Amino acid sequence: MMIPARHMPSMIGRSGAAAAYGSSSALSLGQPNLLDNHPQLQQALQQQHLLDQIPATTAESGDNMMRGGRGSDLLGDEFESKSGSENADGVSVDDQDPNQPPSKKKRYHRHTQHQIQEMEAFFKECPHPDDKQRKELSRELGLEPLQVKFWFQNKRTQMKNQHERQENSQLRAENEKLRAENMRYKEALSSASCPNCGGPAALGEMSFDEHHLRIENARLHEEIDRISAIAAKYVGKPMVSFPVLSSPLAAARASPLDIGVGAAAAYGGATDIFGGVVAAGAAGELLRGAAQSDADKPMIVELAVAAMEELVRMAQLDEPLWNAPGIDGSSETLNEEEYSRMFSRGLGPKQYGLKSEASRDSSVVIMTHANLVEILMDVNQYATVFSSIVSRAVTLEVLSTGVAGNYNGALQVMSVEFQVPSPLVPTRESYFVRYCKQNADGTWAVVDVSLDSLRPGSVLKCRRRPSGCLIQEMPNGYSKVTWVEHVEVDDRSVHNIYKLLVNSGLAFGARRWVGTLDRQCERLASVMASNIPTSDIGVITSSEGRKSMLKLAERMVMSFCGGVTASAAHQWTTLSGSGAEDVRVMTRKSVDDPGRPPGIVLNAATSFWLPVPPKRVFDFLRDESSRSEWDILSNGGIVQEMAHIANGRDHGNCVSLLRVNSTNSNQSNMLILQESCTDSSGSYVIYAPVDVVAMNVVLNGGDPDYVALLPSGFAILPDGPARGNMQGEGGVGSGGSLLTVAFQILVDSVPTAKLSLGSVATVNSLIACTVERIKAAVSGESNPQ
Repeated sequence: MMIPARHMPSMIGRSGAAAAYGSSSALSLGQPNLLDNHPQLQQALQQQHLLDQIPATTAESGDNMMRGGRGSDLLGDEFESKSGSENADGVSVDDQDPNQPPSKKKRYHRHTQHQIQEMEAFFKECPHPDDKQRKELSRELGLEPLQVKFWFQNKRTQMKNQHERQENSQLRAENEKLRAENMRYKEALSSASCPNCGGPAALGEMSFDEHHLRIENARLHEEIDRISAIAAKYVGKPMVSFPVLSSPLAAARASPLDIGVGAAAAYGGATDIFGGVVAAGAAGELLRGAAQSDADKPMIVELAVAAMEELVRMAQLDEPLWNAPGIDGSSETLNEEEYSRMFSRGLGPKQYGLKSEASRDSSVVIMTHANLVEILMDVNQYATVFSSIVSRAVTLEVLSTGVAGNYNGALQVMSVEFQVPSPLVPTRESYFVRYCKQNADGTWAVVDVSLDSLRPGSVLKCRRRPSGCLIQEMPNGYSKVTWVEHVEVDDRSVHNIYKLLVNSGLAFGARRWVGTLDRQCERLASVMASNIPTSDIGVITSSEGRKSMLKLAERMVMSFCGGVTASAAHQWTTLSGSGAEDVRVMTRKSVDDPGRPPGIVLNAATSFWLPVPPKRVFDFLRDESSRSEWDILSNGGIVQEMAHIANGRDHGNCVSLLRVNSTNSNQSNMLILQESCTDSSGSYVIYAPVDVVAMNVVLNGGDPDYVALLPSGFAILPDGPARGNMQGEGGVGSGGSLLTVAFQILVDSVPTAKLSLGSVATVNSLIACTVERIKAAVSGESNPQ
């Protein structure tokens, strides 16, 4: 299946579009033969011809072959060996010595018709049987387990070969179609006439590429006129640029026509705890200064080009630019003097009062380079994938959409707020240009660089030096991502218990970006899987129900992340407490939102330090058997897992449907949707009560967007970098955890009602009691394993 880079499927679709992870080829009219430019395809066809001549081969030793540490459950049949449909007494052909005399070679035996029919029927139900299923099947059919194993390997390879033949036929047909279209264009060009004099056009003076660029230019002008007309219809006046406003809370449901609504629109506006309106001044300033003047644009382009050059060198060079990691486990650090000497262009020297943060990290992720570029350049997908880091993202102006049907050369002005999941760490607002380019060596790079110099009079608290990622294509749909984060910030407002984490670069640095991207790529690979893995248990019986449940969980996580920190439009109000355990609250109105119950929603959050390793806290909070120790709303009921979906290598990355069996016969049982996720930068346990009838619709593959959710949960971060010789035992930085507890509670079903002090006191009591229960439970446990 051919998938253009501009039409990547949504993060969670209802169709099994696993092909989104396949390679996408950009076809042009100048290609006379598709196969000439695809040596890999020619090689595949040659291998396919050879495979048709071989009775049976098996080149692997098991179904659970892993590549780069990633399990085959995520990768499907991509890594299955090429093989036939017969077996040699349970022994692979590769295991035989080709120099053996023919008389000593092991004989081949065809399976009986009954054995083949039984295994065919079993294959339709489960193409990946485990060891227990293979042993049981071999016992029923009178075969060796190894014979059954090889038969299933060969069968899967046979199905894959059939699919490849179909794809080859489609490619040939498309090649013929392009060739015919190419001929039509050439005929049209040969008979072209001048529109002024009617004589033959002097095509010799215009190259073929220039002609196509003129056609593309005319098409883009038409698109601008069409969008301006739509904007004038809905906003009331013509618009030159068409900003798209997005927030992680509303990205999945927002229409591009929602441009007239501020950043608080997802909740109908933010209010303080007594009903007063909170001014969203910062968001308004962003939109008022969105359009760039024509005089600024050449400077923006020059700055972006210099930033791209700097990013590529920052990603590729080592010492002396980057100091090697220490033996204590610390990450590599930037040599500031060497940086100033190498990169004199760009933003200039560091401004007074700002602190420099620089980090670099890399990882191999299960996603194609084209889809990664699409995520970074599409503001909605960007805010969705990085919802735990990006609290608000706005595309203010698109200066270039790229050329040749992809994002090569794309340039757009953005405003983004970056967050740490805690009310004690202020968000970082950055105004920058994002530039995407394909380099000469085939790698792709996406770079951000601040444009704050174009906003005179603004108070600069965060300046983004060239930051972004370098993407290198790898075999089998993988990509190597090297991420560089380099910012200058005023971090004086960060709470003391988070200072060590922020100063180490773990809070906003490259490791967190790469860890989040790696986990989200695994999650998306799980979503796109067409079969239900044997690890999934419970009431989920179809792939459609599985995808709907994962889509609902994704929206729940986005809603939680959007309500755990304050932003430019939504400010916290401190209720009570002392020191690090102040409870911060803010209220939001929910009106005409099918994904959230109508009324006044109270967000309450607090953060505190625990002298317990993050993994121990994460395992305790996600375990349904220990839920009654901290969950006050479950009233001590027995919690049972009704469904389980694994969506990553780590067994802690999963989505569960829990049922709380009430001990009181007068109370009905409660369903809870929970997602737990963990990576190298931190962990989350997020949950929300769900309606039984609505969940039945979701489990049957229905639309999850109409299920009302108010998520609560926990964000667990390390209290600093992990070092071999920790100093200061008993305090922050000694290997403990920074835990954020956040609740979203509907305190009044009437959106226009005033918030009562009684409701605030109840929520304050609830969050304080939950904190005390967690402290008592995890501190009383035995030492970590």
